Amino acid sequence: MGPSFEERFQAGKEAFEGGRYRLSVEALEEAVQLTNLGSRQGGEAQLWLVLAYQASGRLKEARTLCRKLVRHPHPDCRKNSKNVLYILEAPRLTRPKEWLTEIPDLTQTENSRPAYAAAAKSPRRPKENPSPILFEDLSRMNTRDNGFVAAALALGAALLLILGIWARVG
Repeated sequence: MGPSFEERFQAGKEAFEGGRYRLSVEALEEAVQLTNLGSRQGGEAQLWLVLAYQASGRLKEARTLCRKLVRHPHPDCRKNSKNVLYILEAPRLTRPKEWLTEIPDLTQTENSRPAYAAAAKSPRRPKENPSPILFEDLSRMNTRDNGFVAAALALGAALLLILGIWARVG
């Protein structure tokens, strides 16, 4: 007797959550074959398969399956599929070049041995001239009082006075 739906479904979810998307796709495809596709269980397995397809870069297959799931008999599967399909079909936003930081490949440089290995062997010496503390230039800041604190205190005192009078009258 071969593996059960539940075994393959669990293996697929665990592989997905562990970042092993190819294994996840394989296990979830097997699980889908072992269940009734129109059941809630079948819809849930197919939705996980959509996510595994997407994560493994198989976007066309993910969209195709997700479009089928939008018409699934179970309402929760339909709703979740619509949400996932909305994300899958959303246009990709382009990022301005200024937002990206290119990290140079330093593996091909001369002396590509890690610098921390040599630094770990040398004894630590205390800094002789610590850098001075830099304070903000107050002449460039608006430090004039806008009266907010005084107004808040006056309002608070007035409220306390009114509450005190109201408590004595009542």
